[in-house]
Amino acid sequence: MILSHSVHCDEHFFAGLAQQPAVLVRVVSTRGSVPREAGAWMGVFADAVVGTIGGGHLEFEAMARARTLLAASSEFSVPENAAALRLRFALGPSLGQCCGGVVQLAFERVSASDLPALASTLASPLTPVALFGGGHVGHALVRVLVPLPFRLSWIDSRDGVFPQDLPARVVCEHSEPVQSAVSGLAPQSRVLVMSFSHAEDLEIVTSCLLRQREKADLPFVGLIGSKTKWAAFRRRLEARGFSPAELAHITCPIGVPGITGKEPEVIAVSVAAQLLQMPGGPSGSA
Repeated sequence: MILSHSVHCDEHFFAGLAQQPAVLVRVVSTRGSVPREAGAWMGVFADAVVGTIGGGHLEFEAMARARTLLAASSEFSVPENAAALRLRFALGPSLGQCCGGVVQLAFERVSASDLPALASTLASPLTPVALFGGGHVGHALVRVLVPLPFRLSWIDSRDGVFPQDLPARVVCEHSEPVQSAVSGLAPQSRVLVMSFSHAEDLEIVTSCLLRQREKADLPFVGLIGSKTKWAAFRRRLEARGFSPAELAHITCPIGVPGITGKEPEVIAVSVAAQLLQMPGGPSGSA
């Protein structure tokens, strides 16, 4: 049984480990073309798997080795240093994979007593995102972002717009006026502005530009809307004293170029892809 392959699989792994032991399989090093990078991992329980080291026969073989180690550790008193090993796998004909690279895997039996140490080493680094607006696109975007490596602050000036069944990494905030929440955003937040009101949007963007002027710690500020909307906003923001260089920091329209669909779900996928492409983000280059 596969419990989770999402970037938040550490949460599922920790929950399972509190109930039963497992073998942690980590990619220690790689050479050449390989399916996953060093640091990727999966947790193998007797009846479940959390995470992935890339799938294919490599993962199948690693799961079998892990369960052999898990069974041996359960049946006998195994010294701690014998409950871990490293193995080298060449991704060629012997494994039925044509990647051609080499992967070194570490296998380590772990249990509930290892949870404090694992919590600091396996927890996924999450990029902060601040989403202003609880409308149709906002809801669709949250559904897309939740499985991805983001920590989400969801902000609106209205009551009753947030669903009840959200994971802990999504923090909902009622803010009136809504732009007052900008000062409390986490540094390096990616900001998405899509409130129910153009007037609110303008005030949020203004607050973001003022914070950027003072701290320069909001690497992305995206405003939903058309080029026509941005032209109107640009004139108003220029009248408020913002320079062309400052206004160039605002992205509008938002989303990956070439995706023209207007459905909330299409916009959400396009915006999520744009966030993932950002330098310094979860999947972007440094």
